[in-house]
Amino acid sequence: MSKPKIATVFLGGCFGCHMTILDLDEKLETLTEVIEFNKSPLTDIKEFGERCKIGIIEGGCTNEDNVRVLQELRANCDYLISMGECAIQGDIPSLRNTVSLRECMEEAFLNGITVYNPQKRIPDDPELPLLLEKVVPCHQVVDIDYFIPGCSPNSEAVWKTINAILRDEPVELEYRLLKYD
Repeated sequence: MSKPKIATVFLGGCFGCHMTILDLDEKLETLTEVIEFNKSPLTDIKEFGERCKIGIIEGGCTNEDNVRVLQELRANCDYLISMGECAIQGDIPSLRNTVSLRECMEEAFLNGITVYNPQKRIPDDPELPLLLEKVVPCHQVVDIDYFIPGCSPNSEAVWKTINAILRDEPVELEYRLLKYD
């Protein structure tokens, strides 16, 4: 019998939530005995090999490519988990939502105090994904089944969530795994 598959994606964030997965330490080895990582930056597998039981998302949607990747994940996974504050609410990347995209680009590439740009040109290479006008959390793009809050989340919360889903049990996380004080 084949192992259930898990896919993970990294959108607009800092990769801290993937570090939380690595922070499972010895439990990660135990997990890989019962699951197989499919598409994931942890394994450098870039394409779906087959349908996944669980998809884990880190980061919010900042550009059109993020939206495409998220929709592809939803189409290929039975359950989706938004992990971390960027995926859940946009967090730090969404700070740019307070100004227009044009103002943001001008500050980043033309007017910023540390900017050196003698051509006075904002990058516009067609290979670059187009930025969204606003950073949006994942649940505004696709349906999400579970949320694991935190910046970055508690690795025990990740462990318990994945294991509950794999056993087809309700996900129940104790308050101590979700508080940040």
